[in-house]
Amino acid sequence: QVQLVESGGGPVQPGGSLRLSCGLSGGIFAVYTMAWYRQAPGKERELVARITAGDVTDYADSVKGRFTISRDDFKNTVYLRMNTLKPEDTAVYYCNARNTLSGDLLWGQGTQVTVGS
Repeated sequence: QVQLVESGGGPVQPGGSLRLSCGLSGGIFAVYTMAWYRQAPGKERELVARITAGDVTDYADSVKGRFTISRDDFKNTVYLRMNTLKPEDTAVYYCNARNTLSGDLLWGQGTQVTVGS
């Protein structure tokens, strides 16, 4: 059974940084496109960043230049480095994996990021 486990969320002051991690187990990491989504209270879940197996990335306009997504295929892990955090970045962040062969989608349990003084 393929599973995603996230870590790295928490409280941070505006202007601060955090790094989220998401490990995939039970599957072949290299066939997955990995992504981070977020959902703020009262809002829809939105794509934050995505990285393909070939390391092609794309970002939401609101995080470009501040967030960096990366993957380590040896560790079966995707990361989201978040710099210059703003209060509007406060949300539950979800890891997402899409199997490029089967189309199956997986979600992590979510990790809370709270930006405030």
